[in-house]
Amino acid sequence: QVQLVESGGGLVQAGGSLRLSCAASGRTFSSLVAGWFHQAPGKEREFVAAVYWSGGSTYYADSVKGRFTISTNSAKNTLYLQMNSLKAEDTAIYYCAADPRSGGSYIRTSRYAYWGQGTQVTVSS
Repeated sequence: QVQLVESGGGLVQAGGSLRLSCAASGRTFSSLVAGWFHQAPGKEREFVAAVYWSGGSTYYADSVKGRFTISTNSAKNTLYLQMNSLKAEDTAIYYCAADPRSGGSYIRTSRYAYWGQGTQVTVSS
């Protein structure tokens, strides 16, 4: 069993930056694929970024490439999302997710067994 707790959300002006954290407990992240998703009001939860913890490969949605960076800290068992050059359309609840199994598409919410509670990011224009 894995518990995920996000932090770092808040209100920021357009063009600003935030760093989200996702702390894992219950087991290490080392064998997991981990990702970030966001969900705006009235919309479905969408893929933002993913990382394969052991190999370090990272993947991003086209809308955040060049602005967001996903990273990990094995010693702290923590996943991060550095968000720069934020836009109003980035406003959403951000969720971290993780899964120990191989296979499946990292962009699909169904790929992930474990989810955090979400953290609100609001970008004012």
